[in-house]
Amino acid sequence: MEMGQREWELLKKIGKTRISGSKEEKETAELLKQEIEQLGVKAELMPFEVSAWTIQKAALTSKERSFEVAGYGHCADTPEEGVTAGFYYMEQMDEVAKALAKDKIVLVNGYLGLDGYKAVVESGAVGFITYSGDIRDTLEDTDLFTTRELRPQLQKLGKLPGVHLRVQDAMELVKSEPSELTLTVQQNESTAVSYNVLSEIPGKENPEEVILLTAHLDSVEFSSGVYDNGAGSVILMELLRYFKEHQPKRTLRFLFCGSEERGLLGSHAYVQQHPEALSAIRLVVNVDVAGPVLGQERIFVMAEEETVAMVQLLAKEEGFAAKIESNIYSSDAIPFADQGIPGVNFTRFGVPGTAYIHNRHDTLQFMSAASLEKTTRFVLSFLKRVDGSKVFAIPRQIPKNIREKVDEYLKKPKKEEKKEN
Repeated sequence: MEMGQREWELLKKIGKTRISGSKEEKETAELLKQEIEQLGVKAELMPFEVSAWTIQKAALTSKERSFEVAGYGHCADTPEEGVTAGFYYMEQMDEVAKALAKDKIVLVNGYLGLDGYKAVVESGAVGFITYSGDIRDTLEDTDLFTTRELRPQLQKLGKLPGVHLRVQDAMELVKSEPSELTLTVQQNESTAVSYNVLSEIPGKENPEEVILLTAHLDSVEFSSGVYDNGAGSVILMELLRYFKEHQPKRTLRFLFCGSEERGLLGSHAYVQQHPEALSAIRLVVNVDVAGPVLGQERIFVMAEEETVAMVQLLAKEEGFAAKIESNIYSSDAIPFADQGIPGVNFTRFGVPGTAYIHNRHDTLQFMSAASLEKTTRFVLSFLKRVDGSKVFAIPRQIPKNIREKVDEYLKKPKKEEKKEN
């Protein structure tokens, strides 16, 4: 069977919703472990704890109607009767909007990140509403996500009660101009178990030098997650197969990460659980999103500029058209870059309107075995080049511009500049 066809068959096996801490995520991790072992390579499941919650009640009502909503995990609970307050559509996060949001239940646009949530808390709002979906879809085709949560960095700013609704209902809410709303959220918080899968092919000449390959195995709610990121997992599997048959000079370690979609939890867990293993890792190669027929190869290099030049030269030699840039990429190489380990992220982005992530439209429909194989072969060429070098060609350091972007991504406090006397 050809490389791409093998990847395609495995992708069909793991193409199902497999959210963090679910039995489906565990089943996928176990399946990948079995696939590795069938190649004659040892593999292990590496469990780690993640937070969990069960929403007991979530409601949003005005005097005229009630809206179907999902409660935010780890948000503040309301009294049983809910919180009643005026309504404000907080479409901006500026000083005017913050003043008008005081003592209100506010609707915000799209994803509520750290800066947006900070503005909501600082405004004195008493609750928040987010929405998702595409207004072009019918109500029946727009999924109501039940896994939205206040992540730990947001919780530190102070907990507010929050709910999530469909974009169609968000539009109706604003159009109805309610004088007040009642928002109710009650939940039980708990923990769950997520899994990484780890395997390794020892090097025959320089086993003490490790190249770590990563891809995440989980998906978001409602999504089959074949594009994001079953594709990365099957590409790693094919690379593992190749190097099992062609032993590398250096050790190749394969890490299939769980719970990436909740903030890179699997790769963070590996870093925290195995600090002694980090010093040997010279480079991280991450694959996250691949396979669309209509798309563009993009490579994000989190290393010194000479590595960018190296990848660019290889692309020319191989006749591989790709956009290659020095930049961070929001995926599992980030926790390792935070430890000073350089990384190269391989992706194939779909053209807008032809490929979809983080919704029910992430399916095999817009993907192909040939597209998977195309990306795989270039990643393989890169690995053979790096592994085959007489001296490890990529410096184990992170340039200042990438370090600053990683710190910003991780929302680390900015270091004060030392004043010269």
